Amino acid sequence: MRIIFMGTPDFAVPTLDALVAAGHEIVAVYTQPPRPAGRGKAPRPSPVQARAEALGLPVRSPLTLRDEAEQIAFDALEADAAVVAAYGLILPLPVLHAPRLGSLNVHASLLPRWRGAAPIQRAILAGDDETGVTIMAMAKGLDTGPMLATVRTPVDGKTAGELTDELARSGAALMVQVLGNIGAYPPVVQPEEGVTYAAKIDKAESRIDFAAGPVEAERQVRAFNPAPGAWTSIGEERIKILAASVEERPGEAGVVLDDAVLIGCGDQGALRPTLVQRAGKGAMSAAELLRGFPIPAGTRLE
Repeated sequence: MRIIFMGTPDFAVPTLDALVAAGHEIVAVYTQPPRPAGRGKAPRPSPVQARAEALGLPVRSPLTLRDEAEQIAFDALEADAAVVAAYGLILPLPVLHAPRLGSLNVHASLLPRWRGAAPIQRAILAGDDETGVTIMAMAKGLDTGPMLATVRTPVDGKTAGELTDELARSGAALMVQVLGNIGAYPPVVQPEEGVTYAAKIDKAESRIDFAAGPVEAERQVRAFNPAPGAWTSIGEERIKILAASVEERPGEAGVVLDDAVLIGCGDQGALRPTLVQRAGKGAMSAAELLRGFPIPAGTRLE
């Protein structure tokens, strides 16, 4: 098929690679424009742009697709389908309907649960037992289109980074499967029951709330690994907690209960950090942290 691919972050790259490997003709890759990044704030191309250029594919990065000229240029590509994976821009109806088969989306949830920007993190924070990928025919509205296929996976203690990598691979394979035999996947309207919305992550959410209980705190740790990183502070020092386990020992919320950084989370138990990171340093075990940064029992975390 003649495919327009639309995506921006690392999550989208496996789908682009899978489409190329399957022999589809990628007539254009749409991605968000380069953004300032790093210490020098130099413009950095998106992961999709970098991969597309490495593959020798034509890249377009408009600021919006609402302009008539952009819509005409999109339509002129005469694509069979647009494949969208975490593109990050709203697609107007003239763009959605321009390809012969319409626009298909790789969405990282089991729709209609977790429509929106941060489905993986929200699934972890909510304590969902499973998540997955849905291939959806895009329509007007936020992730409201009919579903063509799904694949499921257990959450099973995974971090957001681990789930993102897993779902990116399985979503890529599923999209190729659907495109290979499109007639075998009749669209199914999403049920109205079970709709939830995955709001964009606010950095303020990544501050660990020990008073909410150890289970919720541990979910924060996994949901915000690798970014933005769940954190707490000791005085002026901010510490990210990258991995942790739950223990049954009750204790005052936010207070260190022993000399190995067991943190009280109220009557429900405590959180034991196992992998941490100080500002400007690499990840380290809790034991490594304590060798150069003692945190005695009774220390209150902010």
